[in-house]
Amino acid sequence: MGISKTEHYSNKHNEIAVLLKAVAHPARVAILEHILKVNACICNDIVNELPLAQPTISQHLKELKNAGIIIGSVEGNSICYCVNEKAIAKLLKLFEGYSGKIEKNKNKCC
Repeated sequence: MGISKTEHYSNKHNEIAVLLKAVAHPARVAILEHILKVNACICNDIVNELPLAQPTISQHLKELKNAGIIIGSVEGNSICYCVNEKAIAKLLKLFEGYSGKIEKNKNKCC
């Protein structure tokens, strides 16, 4: 497998790729949906909702947090997670831009 040469791409491209990679797993999508449904939650709440072990959920939360998609704040002995609106806004802006280009070029491709 080749090495990714991220330096060949713009900061914007690399940033978007990190966000998309973080949400490119069904468990992470389910975790995000749960957090959005309840507005904020603790890891153990997610463990009770999804058919995954606590260490697995913790690893997925770590990936989402490292990508900046979720934010965690310490509350006693637990970490309360919520969605980072700025990260979601970046993804939304990206796809709105793609959608606009697709609409503009409708029926001009293959």
